[in-house]
Amino acid sequence: MSRNDRRDFLLAAGLSSAALAFAPGDVKAEVLPPIPQVKPQHHIRFAVCGISHDHIHGMIEAVRRGGGEMVAAWGLEPDKLAIFRRRYPDVTIAATQDEIIDRTDIQLVLSSLVANQRARIGVRVMKAGKDFLADKPGITTLEDLALVRKTIAETKRIYGILYSERLEVRAAVYAGELIKQGAIGKVIQTINIAPHQIVQRGGLAGGGSGRPDWFWNDAQFGDILCDIGSHQIDQFLYYTGSTSAEVVAAQIANVRHPDRPHFQDFGDMTLRGDRGMGYVRLDWFTPQGLGTWGDGRLFVLGTDGYLEIRKYVDVAVARRGENLFLVDGKSARYIDCANGPLPFGHQFVADIVQRTHTAQDQVQCLLAAELAILAQINSTRVTLSS
Repeated sequence: MSRNDRRDFLLAAGLSSAALAFAPGDVKAEVLPPIPQVKPQHHIRFAVCGISHDHIHGMIEAVRRGGGEMVAAWGLEPDKLAIFRRRYPDVTIAATQDEIIDRTDIQLVLSSLVANQRARIGVRVMKAGKDFLADKPGITTLEDLALVRKTIAETKRIYGILYSERLEVRAAVYAGELIKQGAIGKVIQTINIAPHQIVQRGGLAGGGSGRPDWFWNDAQFGDILCDIGSHQIDQFLYYTGSTSAEVVAAQIANVRHPDRPHFQDFGDMTLRGDRGMGYVRLDWFTPQGLGTWGDGRLFVLGTDGYLEIRKYVDVAVARRGENLFLVDGKSARYIDCANGPLPFGHQFVADIVQRTHTAQDQVQCLLAAELAILAQINSTRVTLSS
C-alpha cells in the first residue's frame, strides 16, 4: 500500500488510534483519534477592531470555540466589510474604533488591522481595561514593543499574538506534546521552511482577492522577516524551550518584484537560544501547481530522534495537511493529526477569565516579536545578478 492508501484503510476501518507495521524498518502509520466535543467552560463577550487581513476569521473562530461571543466589529475596508457582514450577519457593525474600544460590556478585542497599526490599537484597548489579541505580526517596531510592554506592566492586561502556524495547526500542537513527553530527547535545533503565495485562488488565509497596497510597503507590513518570520521564531522558542535568544544572521532579497522596491520576496535567518538553535527560510514563491498557499514544514532535531511536520500538504502524495513524521530509536512513524485538538481558543478564553497565561506565555510571545523585529532591522540585503 502507499502511505495514502494505508491512511484511508485505517480511517475506513474505524480504528481510533491504530498502528500498522510494515517491514523492513518497522514503519508505522497511525491516525489520531477524533477528539470529543468539549463544551467551553467559560463565556466572554468580544469585539473586532480591524479586519485588514483575512486571518481575522480564523482568530474569531478560535475564540468562539473557547466560549467567546462576538458582539460588535469595526472595519475600514469596504470590500472586507462586505464579506464580514455576510459571514456574521448578527454582529453589530460600529462606525468608529472608539465605539469598540469604549464599550464596557466586552472583555476582549481582536484585530487584524494594517500590521504597523496593531500595537497602538492594542495599547488603547489595554488602557480601556480589556485584553487584546492581534494577528501576526503583532508589533513591527521596537518603539511599539516598548510601549506594549510598558502598558502590560501598568494595566496587567493580556496582549496576545495569534501565531497560527503553531497554535492553529493540529500537527504542530501534537508535536509539542510529543516533545514534552521526551519522544525525541532534548531538542537541539528547529528548521522552518515557510513558503507563501502572493496571489491565492480563494480561501480565507489572505490574498484570495489580491493583496492590498499596504502589503507592498515594508513600513506598514513589517516585511518578510518581521511578518511571516514571527510565526517561525515563535516555533523556535516554543519547541526548544528557549527563554533568551539572539538573531545570529539574517538576509533579505527582492528577486522577482523590482516594481515593488519596498517589498522582499525572500528571507532567511539563523537563531541561537539558551536551549537550542534554529534556522528559518521564508519566501513568496509558492507555485500554483502545489494546490495550496504554501508547503510549510517544520523539522525538529533531538538527541534521541527527530520529527517533521508537513503542515498543509504532502507533496505529490495527498493534498491533506496535518502530517507528522517521527523517527526514534525504535521505529519510523507517520501520524495523521487531522483529528487532533486545537486547544488555543479554550485556553485563551480561560486565561482572560482566570488571569492566567496557559494558551500563550506573555514573555515568550513578545520575545518572538522582538526577535522578528531585530532580524528585519539587522538583515543584510542581497541583490542577485541577472
